[in-house]
Amino acid sequence: MTEDVQEVQESAGRRHFRRFGGFVGSVRLLFDATILALVMLIIGFIVFANSVDRERREPAYAADGIAVLTGGVARIDEAMKLLAKGKAKRVLITGVNRDTTREQLKTLASQGDQYFACCVDIDKEARNTIDNATETAQWVALHKYGSVIVVTSNYHMPRALAELARAMPGVTLIPYAVVDNNVHVERWWTFPGTTKLLLSEYLKYIPALARLGATNLVRMTVRGGSVPPEDQPEP
Repeated sequence: MTEDVQEVQESAGRRHFRRFGGFVGSVRLLFDATILALVMLIIGFIVFANSVDRERREPAYAADGIAVLTGGVARIDEAMKLLAKGKAKRVLITGVNRDTTREQLKTLASQGDQYFACCVDIDKEARNTIDNATETAQWVALHKYGSVIVVTSNYHMPRALAELARAMPGVTLIPYAVVDNNVHVERWWTFPGTTKLLLSEYLKYIPALARLGATNLVRMTVRGGSVPPEDQPEP
């Protein structure tokens, strides 16, 4: 009886192997892998969309600096409010249009505009989130900061944190997500515009995570250890 069962199992194994043998089998294997990847992509997107912050959360504690990534509604205003509350020493506004003046930026702040003269740095070099991370890392190294409050839109926050963590390991990142009322994250699947925005952000987030993982792997390989701890920021 045992021999019969073993023979049946071996026969099933041979049929399974033949299923993916030859040209037709290779096509079938590629098709199955594509379907699996698509299913995983869809599940990942649903998890991503449902994890986007629905409401603003005040930073639990103060930080050395505030980095606000331009491109969304009220980001600069919220960053300046945090500065006025004493949540940090300085603000970096990164990704500002080259034609925009400091006076124009001041008009976007309902509070704390008086700090523009002493405590606000403006970056006009960054053109995307990767550039934002690079410029912020340079700013953090210049001021020798160990912690930064990150201000950006809620849907953009995951990608921003991934790029910033890649650019400046060891620096504590405190997210402060700005909620845009025009982006309906509560029931995103019923709003085509929001769904499209979240999907676009998700497809950009995946490569950002890959870059972060690859960078951390290289650091661990080169140094023969783990990523630098938070009390040892990398210059």
